[in-house]
Amino acid sequence: MSEEILSAIDSSVFGVWFLIGAALVFWMQAGFAMCEAGFTRAKNTGNIIMKNLMDFCIGTVVFILIGFGLLLGEDLAGFIGRPGFDIFTDYANFDWSNFVFNLVFCATTATIVSGSMAERTKFISYCVYSAVISAIIYPIEAHWTWGGGFLAQIGFHDFAGSTCIHMVGGISALIGAAMLGARIGKFERDKDGKVTKVNAFPGHNLVAAALGVFILWLGWYGFNGAACTSIDQLGSVFVTTTIAPALATVTCMIFTWIKYGKPDVSMCLNASLAGLVAITAPCDVTDAFGAIVIGIVAGLLVCFGVWFLDYKLHVDDPVGAVAVHCLNGIWGTIAVGLFATPSAPGYSLADSEGNILVGLFYGGGFKLLGIQLLGFIVVAAWTAVTITITFFVIKKVIGLRVSEEEEILGLDSTEHGLASAYSGFAIMDVSNTLNMSVNENTDLGVSEYEEASEIQKHASVPVVTAPVHTESGIHKVVIIAKLSRYDKLRRAMNELGVTGMTVTQVMGCGVQKGSGEMYRGVEMDATLLPKIKLEVVVSKIPVEDVIEAAKKTLYTGHIGDGKIFVYSLDNVVKIRTGEEGAAALADVE
Repeated sequence: MSEEILSAIDSSVFGVWFLIGAALVFWMQAGFAMCEAGFTRAKNTGNIIMKNLMDFCIGTVVFILIGFGLLLGEDLAGFIGRPGFDIFTDYANFDWSNFVFNLVFCATTATIVSGSMAERTKFISYCVYSAVISAIIYPIEAHWTWGGGFLAQIGFHDFAGSTCIHMVGGISALIGAAMLGARIGKFERDKDGKVTKVNAFPGHNLVAAALGVFILWLGWYGFNGAACTSIDQLGSVFVTTTIAPALATVTCMIFTWIKYGKPDVSMCLNASLAGLVAITAPCDVTDAFGAIVIGIVAGLLVCFGVWFLDYKLHVDDPVGAVAVHCLNGIWGTIAVGLFATPSAPGYSLADSEGNILVGLFYGGGFKLLGIQLLGFIVVAAWTAVTITITFFVIKKVIGLRVSEEEEILGLDSTEHGLASAYSGFAIMDVSNTLNMSVNENTDLGVSEYEEASEIQKHASVPVVTAPVHTESGIHKVVIIAKLSRYDKLRRAMNELGVTGMTVTQVMGCGVQKGSGEMYRGVEMDATLLPKIKLEVVVSKIPVEDVIEAAKKTLYTGHIGDGKIFVYSLDNVVKIRTGEEGAAALADVE
């Protein structure tokens, strides 16, 4: 009787822990949001928060309707679960705990993709592919391992998701980022299209990114440990889940310190996550030594992955999601076949005939490793095919990527009508400054510069103080323009031969009207617009050419497209005499 009572108590305790673990996994959404926001630019922070919120909420909707049945429904031929609606028709006997537990894991898979496609993806497109991942792609492949499918039947092991979650999310992230293309300015190319330089886009808030990593690490104890069924097994999983990321981070720190001369903060944050991803599949079947080796390899692999994507594949991954989740998801899957040892508490790896399976490095031969490799190949192929079809259809129907102007302005303003996620922290309060629509009264009727009359050109981009032919020929040209036109304006100046420019962000008051955007039921009053002030000094280059190039670049067919001021610098140069004056003239351009 006492054994039955203890067994019932034990079952209840682990049932409660199972749900606590699910709550910890849900809390990882906050970690992903902080990481992605911190590793990207401030102008997209609101968009990133919205995506991480909605992938869980949208995922819940489609998981209720489709995903849960495909994942845990009655097995059909080892491939798919039978769809069902027991949550509606038989709620009293519904498997509530399993539903919540698998739902939070499902949402994690979709979240991974967000980071690699950040800063240039249409929000509506994100919502669509996030729903497809949560409804179909993840539930079907997860059924093969966790729902009694064919991989589970042959002995494939993925305790908490190196394959089913992280590798699937990482492969989706890689394909999505490749199809989407790099952010503007990430790669510089020559006239033949060959990449000549890779530019770094530092994250705007490493504090938020670090907080995200700590939140994720905490959540990972639930991620890996929630399915444990004994104190010994839970303790062992906590140990391996601590050792692997710690070793990965130390390894990354040493490697970057040696290679770059300084320990890289952001790379070490990625390495912590890489170690956690790599230990996720083998956390219950490996020992401390195995966790150490797995962590060391993960720390090196994440450094290689970031370099490989930037310099070889030329795929722009703002947060390192592919290096962290794809490469280390694969490594964690393979590591089971190398480091699985019967000394781990609760060890139960066996093939379909009941034969114990052991890792290669612990005397088990190649059988388990072969099963793990087969599982990796099958799941990777399924993911690559289905996510490619998904992205292709989205790209053709609604488009994947925002426009160049929207990307430059930032997705907070263009996708969500949010002036800034940090309005209260700005030096100048720029809240409500981007919520503008063009006043129809400013339309000049012609949108192409070549077709516009001189009057229309002047109304759009007036020139104040027309160029004067001076003794020195030196002029200072100040151009006030929309922030979204900066990149085109810079390139136009470079093509003329102007290489020295001073650029300042300023606030301007234009002929605009409020867009009527509402925040908490209050209409936002818009009066100021973000502008850039570009200053150049020229002598050899005709000032008329500079003005014409600027007007052509800024022109959109509306009054207020920009303004140009021209100043003579004769008086400045006359102050200097002799060699000093000659040197001053030589330095201009």
